[in-house]
Amino acid sequence: MISDPALASWLQLSLAPGLGAATIRKLLSQFGLPERVIAANRSELARYASAEALRALDSEAVAGAVARALAWLEEPGNSIVTLADAAYPRLLLEITDPPAVLYCRGRTELLNRPALALVGSRNATAQGSSNAEQFARSFSASGLTIVSGLAQGIDAAAHRGALGGEGSTIAVLGTGADITYPPGNAALAAEIAAHGLLLSEFALGTMALAHNFPRRNRLISGLAQGCLVIEAALASGSLITARAAAEQGREVFAVPGSIHSPLSKGCHALIKSGAKLVESAEDVLAELSAFRRTGFASTRAAANAATAADAAGSAEEPLLVCMGFDPVDVDSLCARAGLPAERVSADLLRLELAGRITVLPGGLYQRLN
Repeated sequence: MISDPALASWLQLSLAPGLGAATIRKLLSQFGLPERVIAANRSELARYASAEALRALDSEAVAGAVARALAWLEEPGNSIVTLADAAYPRLLLEITDPPAVLYCRGRTELLNRPALALVGSRNATAQGSSNAEQFARSFSASGLTIVSGLAQGIDAAAHRGALGGEGSTIAVLGTGADITYPPGNAALAAEIAAHGLLLSEFALGTMALAHNFPRRNRLISGLAQGCLVIEAALASGSLITARAAAEQGREVFAVPGSIHSPLSKGCHALIKSGAKLVESAEDVLAELSAFRRTGFASTRAAANAATAADAAGSAEEPLLVCMGFDPVDVDSLCARAGLPAERVSADLLRLELAGRITVLPGGLYQRLN
């Protein structure tokens, strides 16, 4: 006996091979809720779906997949959200092809929280990963949910940084929600399931297939009001996500890097195409000022929270915390630290003499590890 016939009907439609999201939406618009679609005469449905898809709809294979999904739903922390549910993310309803069903592990309330997508290279540099984690920590402290793809590199760093804050994080999977990929992120995935949200549109048991990852990227951008890219080559999945964000009407941001690094070229291309150049979390929060109108802290408060979080784990000088690890000029340091130029210049000289920083061409200063 199926405990939830309505949900079973949603699953039956979504799990039938050949019935894509667009076809399902056509059927729903013509017949109403899934129960009515499934109860309709197959000759009527044939105007909207292929004979092969309709055979699959009534097959034992689909019935078995529905049963497995309902059994998975009984496990603690698991849930299935359909287009008809109040928990379905409102922002996904704005994209051209929202999934009919979402498989979730964790906190589904995050689906409708203000969010920022943060993505980048799988082969990130140490500095890129550090930047991603610090940015994500700051955004999460301000209440933003960080959305990324659980990949190695920038994605993993973004999830780690976001987990400790109020906003937490959503990992959008390119596999079934019962599959952890890459395996090396199993511990991180478990932590996200406990404190954030793992999300997939793919049927349970779906393995890591190359063509599914570009498809899931539209959900990463679709769940958020903006997309920040940190380190990306010219041919990368991060640029697919950024392009999807632009097509969905989301803000696109990029962190610049060295002109000699292949991992900067994708970000530089985005900036040339109109993406907002980002040097600090405050740059993003200032652009997404609508967040403040929905109850977010001010950009200054968010920046202070990030500085406090860094300082809490470090006994280093406040100016070094503000400096970070990338080259920076005096004016930027003054703005970050809220100090006059003469005070910052004096502190820089003292830190240089102590061997804590170095002076670079162009009046830039960089922290030494």
